[in-house]
Amino acid sequence: MPSRRDPLITGYYYHIYVRSIAGFVVFNNSYEYRAIIEIIDLCKYVDFQMKYSKYKMLTDNSQKRYLKEMKESSKKLVDIVSYCLMPTHIHLLLKQEIEGGISKFMNRVLNSYSKRFNKAHKRNGPLWASRFKSVLVSSDEQLLHLTRYIHLNPSSAGLIKKPEEWKYSSYSGFISKQQSIINPKIIDMIPKEYRRFVEDRKEYQKQLSKIKSVLIDHYSG
Repeated sequence: MPSRRDPLITGYYYHIYVRSIAGFVVFNNSYEYRAIIEIIDLCKYVDFQMKYSKYKMLTDNSQKRYLKEMKESSKKLVDIVSYCLMPTHIHLLLKQEIEGGISKFMNRVLNSYSKRFNKAHKRNGPLWASRFKSVLVSSDEQLLHLTRYIHLNPSSAGLIKKPEEWKYSSYSGFISKQQSIINPKIIDMIPKEYRRFVEDRKEYQKQLSKIKSVLIDHYSG
């Protein structure tokens, strides 16, 4: 198995994590969350070469037609298994579909959102703390547990009580199989079973999150 320092390998799954610079809040409202979700969906396609700002200038019908044609004809850089957007960071579980796919995808996503955010907030400078971090997924079991960890982030952080209350993750796509930017079929579990799988771990992960926070405060004080 390749290690984290090896090049990202096509056909493998990775947990991708990126944090904003100095804990800066980069998603302040539903419009910004929806924008990054749309950017993520668009940037996964090889043939998406249009600037996001230009794409948003198209009429609704033109956007739908453009997206339909691209889905039918374009290869993907990555397949998105799950995601969760937090106020200061992003979690993604990705499968690399072509060589260099994850790096190209992430560069597109982060640069596109940075330009939109800086223009909207009249600011300059970088938005993200560093290059994204990646962790290789080495087994199907790890893949499954990572989706749960990702989906429980908002409740573990105390932002909501139940994971389904957070609108900015892929959890609803797992428990309802609704149309989404993800591919939940990779996880071979029916919605009812997956919901139970996640909720059974909710309190445990929340406690771990609290302990981690206390330790970080202790050693940085």
